Amino acid sequence: MTRLFLSSPHMGGGEIALVGDVFASNWIAPTGPMVTEFERQLSGLTGIAHVAALASGTAALHLALRLSGIGEGDAVWTPSMTFIGGVAPIRYQGAEPVFLDIEADTMLVDLDRFEAALAEADRSGGLPRVVVTTDLYGHVVDGGRMAALRERYGFTWISDAAEAVGAYRDGVHAGKGADFAILSFNGNKMITTSGGGALASEDGDLIERARFLSTQARDPAPHYQHSTYGYNYRLSNVCAAIGVGQLRVLAERVDARRRINERYRELLAGVDGLTFSGEPAGMRANRWLTTILIDADRSGFSREEARLALETHDIESRPLWKPMHLQPIFAGAKVIGGEVAERCFEIGLCLPSGSNMVDGDVERVAAVLTDLAACHRSPSLSEHT
Repeated sequence: MTRLFLSSPHMGGGEIALVGDVFASNWIAPTGPMVTEFERQLSGLTGIAHVAALASGTAALHLALRLSGIGEGDAVWTPSMTFIGGVAPIRYQGAEPVFLDIEADTMLVDLDRFEAALAEADRSGGLPRVVVTTDLYGHVVDGGRMAALRERYGFTWISDAAEAVGAYRDGVHAGKGADFAILSFNGNKMITTSGGGALASEDGDLIERARFLSTQARDPAPHYQHSTYGYNYRLSNVCAAIGVGQLRVLAERVDARRRINERYRELLAGVDGLTFSGEPAGMRANRWLTTILIDADRSGFSREEARLALETHDIESRPLWKPMHLQPIFAGAKVIGGEVAERCFEIGLCLPSGSNMVDGDVERVAAVLTDLAACHRSPSLSEHT
């Protein structure tokens, strides 16, 4: 059998014609009409007025932090369970991350614990200037509650919706309502531009500043002149053409991943000790990756045994994101709680979830886990195998 990947790119078929148009026009540059069109369509998708298409979601977060005025020694609060690209830009700015715990059901920031921590920080004079929320695995944070907390405590809210393109809560797209929203179009995301991301905001002046900074901060002059430093962060016109094509099939991709998630639930319903992530009322997660928590006492096998069994059958799976407060690079960083994130990492597994999977692929994954459970229920069978 061919290798089954966790989340591989899935082209819609129309992208090649759009890329051909770019080549025909010779707009092979980090600007051009496809970039403008991609930004326009992303604004329409998210409902956020202004969008800058960039080289990556990490670049978008870096620009959002800089535009928020974050600098040396400032504290930025952010969930511990996330990808390194969702945290490293804090250090780019010389700031210090303060890590927040998550809820086990959705793996989103625990807002009850977060609110209590804000109240304590308010009493002690240590409120954060910026808070980053992460819409992990395509779930969407409660934006109404976050907006209310921002109003009460005065922080800038950056929504890292890199994994949540096409996901909604209470009819609102992930990231809308935040001061800045981060999107990602990496090769393994819901849609891809091969590599790419975007920064969105209701503040047009800030997005225009982001475009300026993302193109090396070149001042308007006939020669190269710079009054500040910038970055090479702009998305190319070629990649934007791929993105325009991918947006045409985004709704289908979300539907496909949600069907895969439901099929896993059906096929693995008989395996004791497996818990799938929830979907609170009002949320429509994009199910970027289907995740499970494995209670070894009930299932008879651990997260790592499951991962290795799948690998034996040439199936890629992956532990949940290792919490940032456990990473060597952030040793000694402040963490508020953290035990839930640690436990989810210890027992959590991401299953193959690509929208190009067919029913037989899902059944292939489920069969390995079902057989693993059966082996542990029957010692004689386990010895035989």
